Amino acid sequence: MLTLFRALSRCPLWFLHGVGAILGWITYWASPTYRRRFAENVRQAGIAPAEARPAIAAAGRMVAELPFLWLRPANEPIRPNLTWEGDALIADALRAGHGIVLLTPHMGSFEVAAQAVAQRFAAEFGPITVLYRPARKPALRAVMDESRPRPGVATAPATLAGVRLMIRALRRGEAVGLLPDQVPPDGMGVWVPFFGKPAYTMTLAARLVQQTGAVPLLIWGERLPRGAGYTVRVSALGETLPGGDPTQAESAAIMNRAMERLIRQCPQQYLWGYHRYKTPRSAD
Repeated sequence: MLTLFRALSRCPLWFLHGVGAILGWITYWASPTYRRRFAENVRQAGIAPAEARPAIAAAGRMVAELPFLWLRPANEPIRPNLTWEGDALIADALRAGHGIVLLTPHMGSFEVAAQAVAQRFAAEFGPITVLYRPARKPALRAVMDESRPRPGVATAPATLAGVRLMIRALRRGEAVGLLPDQVPPDGMGVWVPFFGKPAYTMTLAARLVQQTGAVPLLIWGERLPRGAGYTVRVSALGETLPGGDPTQAESAAIMNRAMERLIRQCPQQYLWGYHRYKTPRSAD
């Protein structure tokens, strides 16, 4: 698989996105379970099916762009085009010496969001540390181990040791990134509404903010049409996280509401097939 990824990394983005769109539709029609979950999640969110339908191709593009994002030369900037909206929010917080918790749903290109922050801010303010869950399949794990290290991007596994790395980064005034709509292991979240239905939601994002005084910001990378590049969009959380929230239920609900607002801005690029309402796995 690593050889294949290396070969694909030399292909232009427009080609990868075109192939990815086809693969997205093939996957959709080949899996009744995927189709059912996609439709159920769209209906639960109150999104019109026609509005969500482009997300089928977008899911394929997300996978197809990974070789380009992971294995292009280490010092090569993101091409062909990368623009920003709201990047002053990141710059202002870093210049003030605050750590930043960057929150990205399963929407657009979350890989681009982290790399764009590193490309723009790491030289002056230090790396961004991103939380990741190691792949279970050995072949994919080998690709991730080879490709994850990028200039200005540090990684932290989804373990207690990884959480400590993120806390230390925030206390140094750096940025960290995570996907708050990812279902955490049992014991590391709470059940709170997500689009009106109980979803097991991580408490880590809010705890990082509350324990370090970091600034929470929303960020996502919008894919532009026909492989033209990406626009990275940054915005404020929109609500203040409460202090003294022992169960973290209120804080987790705030995070979910922020994700809902972001997803409604571009349902065409949300990963509607993600099993958001599943029962969490054991932490062991």
